Amino acid sequence: MAKILIVDDEVGIRELLSEILRDEGHDIVLAENAAAARAARNAARPDLVLLDIWMPDTDGVSLLKEWSANGQLTMPVVMMSGHGTIDTAVEATRIGAMEFLEKPIALQKLLAAVKRGLARIKPANAPSPLGLGAFSRSVPLRDLKKRLEQMADKSRVILLRVGPGSLAELCARSLQRVGTPWLDLSLSSQPLELATLEGARNGLLYVPELIYLSRPQQKNLVFAMDRLERHGQSLVVATEHRPEELVEHGWDERVLARLFEVSLAPPSLGEIRDEIPEIASQILLHYVEASEVPARRLSSAALNALRNRAWPGGYGELKAAVKSLALGTLEEEIGMDDVAHLLGKTPSSALGLPLDLPLREAREIFERLYFEHHLQLDGGNMTRLAEKTGLERTHLYRKLKQLGISVGKRHDEHGS
Repeated sequence: MAKILIVDDEVGIRELLSEILRDEGHDIVLAENAAAARAARNAARPDLVLLDIWMPDTDGVSLLKEWSANGQLTMPVVMMSGHGTIDTAVEATRIGAMEFLEKPIALQKLLAAVKRGLARIKPANAPSPLGLGAFSRSVPLRDLKKRLEQMADKSRVILLRVGPGSLAELCARSLQRVGTPWLDLSLSSQPLELATLEGARNGLLYVPELIYLSRPQQKNLVFAMDRLERHGQSLVVATEHRPEELVEHGWDERVLARLFEVSLAPPSLGEIRDEIPEIASQILLHYVEASEVPARRLSSAALNALRNRAWPGGYGELKAAVKSLALGTLEEEIGMDDVAHLLGKTPSSALGLPLDLPLREAREIFERLYFEHHLQLDGGNMTRLAEKTGLERTHLYRKLKQLGISVGKRHDEHGS
């Protein structure tokens, strides 16, 4: 029979639902909160989820949004609540929940909902592309998502002013509604036909870099932009270049004025370096869910190695790197050596250090990266860190304090 995940913070409800569904022959997995539900979802790959709305850590609707954003809403989800509202039920259904059950749940209603849910299971259901909503625990990415949505609420055209390390694709994917088309206008130079736009109704049109568009592609962009309202579409374009530079490449100033009317400069990967481990982990999970790579996980050391690399190619380069690691690693866990062997060692000049700073400031940044790297590598062992750096322990503590690197009692104990 089916594997069903029951998520509820009340142990009595978990046990009752579990007993009923086990009697029906189903395999049951239990989770008491959102954190446990995430882990169970990843490990068990359930056929259906019964998800409570009100939980102490993260509410069920937020967890549903997270699964939808990171491509993990590949199974039917039935929401449950003892004091839900119509608005909550509507929102959950809009996000992707199959239906809503009010507690106390009548036996026949429960069994009927489970039967309907399992009847909806589709083989090889591909996850939707990753969006910013997949990183709900990242403050910078959460704020970026809010800004984009606020802009998209009032404008169908958004221009992203990007540079090396661009997050343009991730930003654009965040504005693509679940189940709607994605049309990259840079992929074809053939005249854009109305039938193509009609086929992409309610979808998102995208251009990764304006300066690379040929004259025919520029005409296609204008053709599509004039019909966004008619087809219920949004347009996201990105560029590293100023309007005057684009004019030199043949762009019409009037078209550029329309494109640059609403713009945003999202952070680069280098500016949100601390978020790279979370982004890489979600990318890997997404590839595993899509069955594009074997089941793999990134070790802490590998994540730190990815964090310390420069990513001039941005989100696309990071995605390609994670996929290469997952396909090229022989063990289930991807280690730091795998990063070095498969992606190449990172020269010190490519660490993304700001070389235009005064020497003292640049040295402080390097020293901070250096000590954080070795603290991570040695698990906070201060004795080994002192041996590696050649610094006396008192001097080492003083140096770490100057650099703003926290060394707690746990690290001291490891080194004693």
